[in-house]
Amino acid sequence: MPYHKNKRQGFEAAQQAYVQFQEAFENLHPEDSDYGHQFKIAEQELDEAIQVIQKAHMNASEHQRKQLEMYSREIERYKQELME
Repeated sequence: MPYHKNKRQGFEAAQQAYVQFQEAFENLHPEDSDYGHQFKIAEQELDEAIQVIQKAHMNASEHQRKQLEMYSREIERYKQELME
């Protein structure tokens, strides 16, 4: 059972990191006075999400891997937008 628990915990951590990055990205508004600060937070959340998703991939079930791959693609799309 611990193996399945690790799968679940890793996947849940990846989901949480993905959602936290999405929220940080959505809070970016170039016209805001604290845009630089918010941008830095979004970058940190991006890096963390990438790392957590990669780690979750190691123990993921087939179904979880498909979802993690979708998260990775979305993260990459957001990353390109963020770096424009």
